[in-house]
Amino acid sequence: MKHFLSGIIILVLIGLTACKQHVEKLPVDYINPFIGASTSMEAGRSLHGLGKTFPGATTPFGLVQLSPDTRTGGDNAPGYSWHHSTIEGFSFMHLSGTGWYGEFGNFLVMPTTGELRTSKGEDDNPDSGYRSRCSHDQEEAKAGYYSVMLQDYDIKTELTAAPRAGILRFTFPKHNQSRIQIDLSRRIGGTSTEQYVKVEDNYTISGWMKCPPEGGGWGNGKGKADYTVYFYCEFSKPIKDFGIWSADIPDGQIRKNKEVASKAYQEIIEGAKVFKMVKEMKGKHLGFYTEFSTLNEEQVLLKSGISFVSVDNAKENLEHDIPDWDFNKVSDQARERWDTSINLIKVEGGTETEKEIFYTAMYHAMIDPRIYSDQNGQYMGADNQIHKADNFTYRTIFSGWDVFRSLFPLFTIVRPDVVNDEINSMLQLAEISKREYLPQWEIVNSYSACMLGNPAVSVVTDAYEKGIRNYDIEKAFQYSLNTVEKFGNNEFGFSPGSLSESLEYTYSDWCIGKFAESLGQDSISNLYYEKSRSYKSVWDSDVRWFRTKNEDNSWLKWEGKHVHGQGCMETNPYQQGWFVPHDIEGMIALMGMDYMVKELTTFFDSIPSDFLWNDYYNHANEPVHHVPFLFNELGLPNLTQKWTRAICRGAYGTDVQGYVGNEDEGQMSAWYVLASIGLHPISPGDNKYQITSPVFSKVEITLNSDYYDGKNFTILAHNNSDENIYIQSMKLNGKKLGRYWISHDEISSGGLLELEMGAEPMLN
Repeated sequence: MKHFLSGIIILVLIGLTACKQHVEKLPVDYINPFIGASTSMEAGRSLHGLGKTFPGATTPFGLVQLSPDTRTGGDNAPGYSWHHSTIEGFSFMHLSGTGWYGEFGNFLVMPTTGELRTSKGEDDNPDSGYRSRCSHDQEEAKAGYYSVMLQDYDIKTELTAAPRAGILRFTFPKHNQSRIQIDLSRRIGGTSTEQYVKVEDNYTISGWMKCPPEGGGWGNGKGKADYTVYFYCEFSKPIKDFGIWSADIPDGQIRKNKEVASKAYQEIIEGAKVFKMVKEMKGKHLGFYTEFSTLNEEQVLLKSGISFVSVDNAKENLEHDIPDWDFNKVSDQARERWDTSINLIKVEGGTETEKEIFYTAMYHAMIDPRIYSDQNGQYMGADNQIHKADNFTYRTIFSGWDVFRSLFPLFTIVRPDVVNDEINSMLQLAEISKREYLPQWEIVNSYSACMLGNPAVSVVTDAYEKGIRNYDIEKAFQYSLNTVEKFGNNEFGFSPGSLSESLEYTYSDWCIGKFAESLGQDSISNLYYEKSRSYKSVWDSDVRWFRTKNEDNSWLKWEGKHVHGQGCMETNPYQQGWFVPHDIEGMIALMGMDYMVKELTTFFDSIPSDFLWNDYYNHANEPVHHVPFLFNELGLPNLTQKWTRAICRGAYGTDVQGYVGNEDEGQMSAWYVLASIGLHPISPGDNKYQITSPVFSKVEITLNSDYYDGKNFTILAHNNSDENIYIQSMKLNGKKLGRYWISHDEISSGGLLELEMGAEPMLN
């Protein structure tokens, strides 16, 4: 009997173990924040580096991104790169996937032990400052959580975040001189130029950091980011032995990216004066510390609210978001927020690797445009006055040139509320700043003039055409019209010296034509539709390609399609020349069908196997992201299907090199999300999503009932596999579909798209 019962117990235990091993992972479990977390130019084989994402803790569209920083200086926008071997601290705000020297990285917190150091020290000599060595073997990141062991101090540091606040948990060794220190001057790509800190009580400090262009930051100051960050910070351990350090920055000292990162500047910081037990100070380069003794594995926590408006609002944000000291609860809530957000699209089929790429792409796509207004609705306007958003959330970070292509078309399906918020935010910016036109690349109310074109006009037009209209429509149209009138081609239909501008402006002209047509403004519509066809003015029949023109209407010297520059922004003429998304029929007539097919085929057949930066289809950069879908419009859908599957397979991965180029605030991720479910636009504003071969066998999209009539839209790919990548037939809601596109209305009404897949291309 004893042996019989033992056998039953063993079988039960085996069964329980088997069940545990086969517990299905939730979508949130697939999120890997390390994907793309590298700035390495060597690994990316270009000056643009790789994904440039950050691995730290944030919430969907949250104001706070609490993440580790490995380096200040250089083109290191996220503040972190996996290829670095030391950490200089943990700051509360970051950019995701951008270049141009970066911004934020404010309120840098670092736990230390032993002698107080006021300088961060050098990468190759971490002992010269407070930075610490770290190992990736002792580093972990998941949705809403990050941890690392600081080896020089034997301190485990854990981070998690709420929308407008963050909390850190430090596990200290036994030490008589443990410490939490905060570099108030720190800023990615430069420095804040003035700081203020005040000890409020035995557990609390508050203050602010001013970050004007003179301190570098976005574009090393060229991006004109100008903001003040306010904080309200509490410690779990009483502030008894504390102080403020202040570096004497000489008058006239340049305080931008290169200079701040220099050894000479850090020597100034290393010589900062320390004012013990001083409770309040304002200065050019301040830091705060609190010291205490710790037992082995004693945990000390720090939490802070952040605001761009006031200390009072930072306090209110903290009290609302993190009212207690339950680190695990905050982490669990962050995880739940991500689970809800990425579950808007559920996928089945595909490999575990493909699910990790997909759900991490959903995660990265939902970091920006982040909330900028506080819990009470207040935000700092472009006039440096406090305003309140009553019926929308004011947002910031509009990486226009990147995100109009895939990210905002994705949001029009799954987060129309975010699209509506962003349009309202841009309209407020245009009005409050008195500019009355829309930004190309917006960051904390700055018209940074980064990149080119009129991407905001595309976003507004696309939203209006899809029925997303909870904003002042008359103002939206007028400001869009003002934008294309201010930034556009000359009377001959081109922009002297720039092929990129010439082509991108014709697209935004088409957008205005479309918007005006829908509003019944026929004279404006006709004018801008005509202007949108002026891309033909930069077609050179002698070289049989698009070419830059000079001011006098002559051609810029031709060096060949593959040579970068020649009036192209981060592209060559071969890559930029495909950007006529709004008039493919006219493009075919201009090139000739046979020639266009030949050139497009060569464009893809020449891609390197690793998909890194190249002279042909360069997925590492946005201007070509619509091009694989052109084959659909040329009657060759099998090639769209072949190449989108190849790009999904070859240009994305699950490690720090998982993006072949800058992630660019969600654009690279959104492309994958859309292409992998079998949908992607060519020309936002025309309401068409091209159909391609989905990576997954089942896709279920949850629609927003406040905007759309449908509840869900489902895509089924029968017999889908790595070999069966070609669509054999299609049905929409049970009826045969004889076209390789689907309208936004057909998606938003809800329904079922069924695809039969096979191993051979269908003859068309």
